[in-house]
Amino acid sequence: MSYNGTDIYCDLILTGELPVEVVHETDAVLAFKHTQPHWPVHIVVIPKMHISSFIEVESPYKAVFDELIKVVQLISKRITEQHGAARVLTNLGDYQDSKHLHFHVNFGKSIKS
Repeated sequence: MSYNGTDIYCDLILTGELPVEVVHETDAVLAFKHTQPHWPVHIVVIPKMHISSFIEVESPYKAVFDELIKVVQLISKRITEQHGAARVLTNLGDYQDSKHLHFHVNFGKSIKS
């Protein structure tokens, strides 16, 4: 699927246009398997509310951000228990392909060249 927008999460995933395999969901947060994984285990965790990036988190978003971090912790714990390790990553600026706050929780060596 070709996508040329700037927020795949709001535009396609949260609308259901691009189906994802959900691994955890709350009223405010969605965690799902990456549609094009970079690692053998690759989960993306997003707030359902649009927040541009990690450096844009401000007080109006505090409750959603707190819940987001709890879900990142939960997914990280599961992966660590299953595989012995996990990474948590977020990107900023030019490294951030989708301009919607998201965390990658992953395990293993990169499967992308």
